[in-house]
Amino acid sequence: MTSSNVATTTAGISFKGRDLITWLDYTTDEVLELLSLAQYLKENPHSKVLEGKILGMIFEKSSTRTRVSFEAGMLQMGGHAIYLNARDIQLGRGESIADTARVLSSYVDGIMIRTFETEKVAQLAKYASVPVINGLCDTFHPCQALADVLTILELKGTFKGLKVVYIGDGNNVAHSFMILSAKLGMDVVVCCPEGYDPDNEIVGKTEELTGMNGGSFTLTHDPVKAVKGADIVYTDVWASMGQEEEALKRLEEFKSYQVNEHLLQHAAPNVKFLHCLPAHREEEVTAAVIDGPSSAVFQQAENRLHVQKAILQSLFV
Repeated sequence: MTSSNVATTTAGISFKGRDLITWLDYTTDEVLELLSLAQYLKENPHSKVLEGKILGMIFEKSSTRTRVSFEAGMLQMGGHAIYLNARDIQLGRGESIADTARVLSSYVDGIMIRTFETEKVAQLAKYASVPVINGLCDTFHPCQALADVLTILELKGTFKGLKVVYIGDGNNVAHSFMILSAKLGMDVVVCCPEGYDPDNEIVGKTEELTGMNGGSFTLTHDPVKAVKGADIVYTDVWASMGQEEEALKRLEEFKSYQVNEHLLQHAAPNVKFLHCLPAHREEEVTAAVIDGPSSAVFQQAENRLHVQKAILQSLFV
């Protein structure tokens, strides 16, 4: 939905009433404003800014971090969140997205959805009269990516000149991380097994964004080449939700893409490791890495709370 009654932040950036489906819809300045607000809310966690506000949360995929961080964020800011399992509401029995959007819009101040098809998020946003937040779909994971770059900013103090490397499946996490890292001017490297590259259209948009913002983009199939001099190395599970039947095949095809101590020896001396979690130790990453001194995965997970609060406050108030 698009609101004509637009609120502005102190920087003059408009957010109120907007949807968050993908970071392709947001400018670099808008992303930086959200990061600044997330930093402030991390230091000042409790307020009443969302008092009386209600977030409806539709889940078609299971969740730990997304559900708890959105619920906790609403509570910390004085609001309330309602968990809606898709199997338990009429959407799971054939009610249309359009009807669901219109009905929920009359009850709540915003809708978060965690689903499969990106088109379902887009349709929900089209017919809702309140902001819609993409909590995850098969193409994008925008809230995760905002937590990722907030963590990088905290770890490194800047974005410019950083080499960030994503290794593994070219999935929704990779897509949003690529887009946001490119908007912030980082040198982005994505390394996948052949046949598991990111979406071609998203690769093209990432290349455009790096060109506009002073960074670079490289797609490679060589993990050692990819991590050479890397400041950040990021991975995700090899088989995402909905790909369970491919798990054994992927274990074989991805085994040389494991992030381990040997691979990180080729990175910068102060390299930091990220993972969106949940992790499968000894598959995509070794326990020595994810539980070691280079890992920032739990700082990254905590930051889901702070960025989601920034998104909620910006879109609702």
